[in-house]
Amino acid sequence: MPISLYDLSVPTFLQTASAVGNVLDRTTRHCAETGGDLEALVTARLFPDMAPFHFQIEALTQHAVWGLKAVETGAFAPPPLIGAMPFADLRAMVGRAVTALEAFSPEEVNSCSGKVLDIDLYRPVDEKNHTTSSWGPRKFAFTPETFLLSYSLPNFYFHAVTAYDILRAQGVPLGKFDYEGRLRARSSSN
Repeated sequence: MPISLYDLSVPTFLQTASAVGNVLDRTTRHCAETGGDLEALVTARLFPDMAPFHFQIEALTQHAVWGLKAVETGAFAPPPLIGAMPFADLRAMVGRAVTALEAFSPEEVNSCSGKVLDIDLYRPVDEKNHTTSSWGPRKFAFTPETFLLSYSLPNFYFHAVTAYDILRAQGVPLGKFDYEGRLRARSSSN
């Protein structure tokens, strides 16, 4: 059975976004039980030059929802980042992303399959040293499939795992199953 554009995107984003929501709920309970400072986690980082926790949550929601909107519109144009906010607002942001993802219908997403997308992305590029230290806009030629598989999904997963890692580094007792979320196994009757 061939896999559709909807199948490779929406359920995939939903699985991890829902898991991130559960991780944030678990983090809230952990801090309540241990007296931990939930709000200090908002600005926690893995390393001084890495983006803080709140950025990871904003970016993962943008790559999921606005990645799919880019497939429809041909423009990756997420709203500006908000910045540090209360932990509960980060949880609400993930909830809104899940609701937005659930609103995409298979017909709506699949109707975009195979179309041509020329999307401006801001990628870090240092042509002289072939590194990624300076920012510059570049236009990329994609199809919806290649955009999601080579840009939005990798960025989405990067920010989801970085958020998870920040919480683990801060002592929140999470495991691999928390990150994986609900697996999409076929029913045993199939």
